[in-house]
Amino acid sequence: MFSYTLRRLLFAVPTLLIISFLIFALLDLAPNDPLGDLPLTIPPEVREQMRAALGMDQSFAIRFLKWLQQFFINEPLNIFESITGLTVGDGHRLRVLSWATRSPVVDLIVQRMPQTLWVVGLSYLFGVLLAIPIGVISAYKQYSIFDQLGTFISMVGYSVPTFFTGVLLIVIFSSYLQWFPSIYNTNLVVNDWSSFTQQVKQMVLPVMVLTLYNTSQISRFVRASMLDNLHQDYVRTARAKGVKEKSVLLVHVLRNSLIPVVTVIALGVPTIFSGAIITEQIFRVNGLGQLLIVAIQGADIPLVQTLTFIFAFLIVLFNLIADVLYGILDPRIRYD
Repeated sequence: MFSYTLRRLLFAVPTLLIISFLIFALLDLAPNDPLGDLPLTIPPEVREQMRAALGMDQSFAIRFLKWLQQFFINEPLNIFESITGLTVGDGHRLRVLSWATRSPVVDLIVQRMPQTLWVVGLSYLFGVLLAIPIGVISAYKQYSIFDQLGTFISMVGYSVPTFFTGVLLIVIFSSYLQWFPSIYNTNLVVNDWSSFTQQVKQMVLPVMVLTLYNTSQISRFVRASMLDNLHQDYVRTARAKGVKEKSVLLVHVLRNSLIPVVTVIALGVPTIFSGAIITEQIFRVNGLGQLLIVAIQGADIPLVQTLTFIFAFLIVLFNLIADVLYGILDPRIRYD
């Protein structure tokens, strides 16, 4: 297992370099111009000076190599210095800067990440915790009222877009019942019980929307995988040996059924960091999804490049984690 993990990590390095090149090239070919919204009265020579200040007067290869140096060398060194307090080199290295705010891109991401993790991360955790028992019970009691009701809710939750359920919950719980706020206050500081209560209330609606979607998606995979294993020979053998039904269901069937479900759950984890773009827009959550939308609209190429690459890196990482978990869940799988 260790040698396989090491090989996959070594293979991930050229993979991520190719991904970074493709992202950089596609965004460079995009028609967006960061200076396109400036007034036409600005003289051409001033525009050229502004383009030079942004580094747009340099060739594609130079800009790409500079971005690699800034992201893979300068930013990790800056993080190391901020954690340890030790200075490496002169300490005034060039970082990846946003064209719109002229602030370091990594600092902007760190500022927005807590909001995304609280809302999207919590909803994904609730979705997984609810989806597994719902899928198990639905498969074990196939065609029962619970199964039919769960199937109906899952199909509705997965099929109906989140912008509709988000607006619907705002109309019901915010406008009509006035139980929860419809706008997420990102400036709220939790320092006492009252502020903590406000934080919980403003998280309820966006977390409910995303939890419904995640639960609906994952529970269908759990149910289908459980049904495939419930009628296998090893299940009948375990029952014939007198193994308790609870042990057969939770130890034998569930463990084998989780193997394909692990892929769905693991590949869904990067969405926690990428943010729920639509839901964050509806509830005005100032997270990474909203940051990506603003960066795309403002043609802030360095910020879009960095965010997109981080999302791609997380997908590669959790793909590897899913493969490792296969070997843990199924003893028949051996990588060495």
